[in-house]
Amino acid sequence: MYLVILLGNSILIIISILDPRLHTPMYFFLANLSFLDICYTSSSIPPMLVNFMSKRKSISFTGCALQMVISLGLGCTECVLLAVMAFDRYVAICNPLRYTIIVNKALCVQIATWTWMLGFLYSLLLTLLAMMRPFCDNIIDHLACEILALLKLICGDISLNVFIMTVGNFVFLVIPLLLIFFSYVFILSTILRINSSEGRKKAFSTCSAHLTVVILFYGSALFMYMKPQSKDTKTSDELIGLSYWVVTPMLNPIIYSLRNKEVKEGVEKVLIKNLYLMRK
Repeated sequence: MYLVILLGNSILIIISILDPRLHTPMYFFLANLSFLDICYTSSSIPPMLVNFMSKRKSISFTGCALQMVISLGLGCTECVLLAVMAFDRYVAICNPLRYTIIVNKALCVQIATWTWMLGFLYSLLLTLLAMMRPFCDNIIDHLACEILALLKLICGDISLNVFIMTVGNFVFLVIPLLLIFFSYVFILSTILRINSSEGRKKAFSTCSAHLTVVILFYGSALFMYMKPQSKDTKTSDELIGLSYWVVTPMLNPIIYSLRNKEVKEGVEKVLIKNLYLMRK
C-alpha cells in the first residue's frame, strides 16, 4: 500500500508538471495534495514497518516529537487544502468568466504557502506543549506517535493542551468543512441551472473526485478528533489512524485519475511521448 501511495501520487505530480494543459490552479493544488500525501505517509509508515519487523518496538524522544510535528502539521494542512480546492471549484463553476482573474498564479502560491505554514505552526505549538509535560509512562499504546495517544501518558494537568486542541479542531476541521459545504451548495445550484447535459456532466465530474476525497479524509478525521472521550478505544483509534495515514492517500490518485478525463489523457500523452523518445 505504501508503494502504491508513492507511485500513484508521484505520477500525478509528474503529469501536472509535464502536461501544459494541467498548468491550472486546480492541478497546482492537486499536486500539492499529492506531495502532502507522500510526506504524510512517509512520516509514519516506514517507522511503523520497521517496528513490525523488529523485536524492540521503540522510537527516540526526539524522533517521536518530529514524527508528531510532521504528521499533525500535514494533517492540518490537508484539511485547509481541501477547503481551498473546494473554493477553486466554486469560482471555476459559479464565476467562470472571472476565474483566471480571481484565482491567479500569485494567489495560488500565496494560499498554498499560508496553508502549509499555518498547519505546521499549530502542530509545532501542540507538540511542544505536550513534550514539555511530565510523563507517567513511556509506552505509547498506538501504531505511531499520535497526539491523542501521547496525551494519555502525561501525569500533570493537560487542560491547556485540550483547550488548544479544541480550538485547533474548530479552525482546521469545522471551519474548512463549513467552507466546503457552502461551496458545494452554490456549485450544485449552479450546475442544476446549466441547460446542456454535457456541461452538467463535465461540472459534476470535476467536483465528484474532490468530494469523494473530502468524505474519506474528513470522515476519519472527525471521528478521530471529535468523538466523545468515553468512546475512546484502542482498536478504533488504530483503524481510523490507518484510514487517514494509508487508505486515503492511496485512494486519492486513483480517484482523481479514474474520474478525471484530463488526468487520464495527460498520463497517456506523457507515456506515448516517453515511449517515442525511447524508440528513437
